[in-house]
Amino acid sequence: MSFGHIDRIAGFATGTPAASGEKSPPPVDPPGPALPWSRLYDRPDVRAILAVRDIGSLFRVLKDDARLTQRTIAELTGMKQSEVSEILGGRRVLAYDVLVRICEGLRIPRELMGLSYGTCGGDGFYRGEATVAGAPEGVSAEMLRRHVLALGPIAAFGAPIKGLGELLNIGGLLDLSGPAPAQRPSRLFGLHVAQVRDLSHSLREAIHAHGANPQMSSAATAWADHLLDVPGPEPVKCALMAAVAELHTVAGWAGSDVGFLARAMYHYGRALELATEAEDAYLTVVALAGAGMAMVEHGHPNDGLKMLQLGSVKSWDMAADHDRRDVVRACVLADSVPALVALGKADAASTGLAKSRQVWTPTRTDPWGDPDGVGARLELARGRLDAAEPFAVASMRRWEGGSQVNRAQSAIVLATIHVRAGEQRGLQFAHSAVAAAGKLTSVRVRRRLEPLADALEARPGSDYRELAIMTRQVAATRT
Repeated sequence: MSFGHIDRIAGFATGTPAASGEKSPPPVDPPGPALPWSRLYDRPDVRAILAVRDIGSLFRVLKDDARLTQRTIAELTGMKQSEVSEILGGRRVLAYDVLVRICEGLRIPRELMGLSYGTCGGDGFYRGEATVAGAPEGVSAEMLRRHVLALGPIAAFGAPIKGLGELLNIGGLLDLSGPAPAQRPSRLFGLHVAQVRDLSHSLREAIHAHGANPQMSSAATAWADHLLDVPGPEPVKCALMAAVAELHTVAGWAGSDVGFLARAMYHYGRALELATEAEDAYLTVVALAGAGMAMVEHGHPNDGLKMLQLGSVKSWDMAADHDRRDVVRACVLADSVPALVALGKADAASTGLAKSRQVWTPTRTDPWGDPDGVGARLELARGRLDAAEPFAVASMRRWEGGSQVNRAQSAIVLATIHVRAGEQRGLQFAHSAVAAAGKLTSVRVRRRLEPLADALEARPGSDYRELAIMTRQVAATRT
C-alpha cells in the first residue's frame, strides 16, 4: 500500500463516508409561533433535505405535503414568486442571508440547516478555535479537517470514500459572512467575475509581500459568497462560482499562514465545493493541494499526503492544453515532499522532487513553485548540509524582487545550514533571517525559525546564545 493509500482510492470511490457517531443537541426553535406544517421538520427525510440546504426539495415538500402555493412561500420568505419558481426548477440557494431569511420565514430551527445564532468574530474565532454559540458540542479544527478529507475524493472522483473523513453540516459553524451587504446587484455581469478575480490577485500579492491577514481574506469571501445567489446568465454564474472558489483558496492559505487550521479548513472546504460544482479541475487541484499542505504543517502528514495525492490524480482531468497543467502537477509533487519527510520516507521524497523537476521548472518570473527551496529543506532534514547549501542559495536568488515571504523562508534555511555547519557567516545570515521574519505577519515563516534557534543554541559563545533567545522571541510573536 502506498503512502496515503491513494492506490486504493479508485476502487473505493463508490463507498460512503463513515458516520461520526456524535449526537447534536436538540434544535432551538426560532422566535415566533409555530406554523401548521412545522411537524414536517421532524421527519427524517425533511431533516436530510435541511442538512444539505436543498431549498428546492424543501419547497417541493411544502407544496406537496403542506399544500402551500408558490405565492405563499414567496410571501413567507421575502422572495418574488418568480424566484421561488426558479428554485423549484433547480436554482441553488447559496447566500447565507437568504438561507437565514428562509429559516425565519418558515420557522425552521436554524440548527437544522447549520445556521447558528452565534457570531464568529472576536478573539476566540480568530485563534482558530471555532467556538460558535449553538454549534454541536465538540466542533473543532479536527472536525473541520475531517470534513475537508471527506470532500477530497468527492472533488477528485465524484464520490466519497468510506472511512476517509466525515461530511459534516458545517456551513453555519463558521459564520464568516457578518451583516449582509447594503445592496446586492439585481443581475450578474462579467464585471462581477472580474471584481472577484482582481480581489484574489490583490490579496495574494499582499500575502507574498507582508504575510497573511486572515480577517481581511475571510471578509472578502463573505462579500463574494453573497453574489452567488444573484441571477444571471449561466456562463457568468459558472465563471463567478470558479472565481469565488479561487478566492476561498486564497483565504484558506491566509488562515494556514497564520496558524489557524479551523479557518483554513473552512475555506478550503468551500473552495472544493464550489470548484467541483463549477467543474473546474484546476481550482479543485489547487484547493486539494492547499488543504493537504495545511494538514501537513499542522501535524497531520498522512492525511495531508492523501489530499496532495488526490490533487495529483485530479490534475489529469485538466485539459491537455491548459497552460498550468504542468505547473500544478509539478507543484503537487514538490509539495508532497514535507509530508514524506515527516513520515520518515526521505528516499520517496527525493524521488518525488526529481519527478517534479522533470515535469516543470519555474523561471525567475513565475510567481509560484520553488523546487530548490523544497530541496534545501529536504537535504537539511537528512543532515546533508553540503547538498542543502546550493539549493538554499538558488532559492534565495529565485525570490529576489519577488515574494518576501518565500525569500524569508529561504533565508532562514540558508542561515540554519551555515550555523549548523559552524560557518563564519552563520551569525550574519541568522541576524538577517530573523530580521526578515520579524517584518512579516506569517506564522508559517516564524515557525521555521525554531530549527535555527536550535542550531544557534548548539554553538558555543554568548553571541550565539543571545541571538538564539531573540530568534525564539520572534518565533513566538504574533502580529
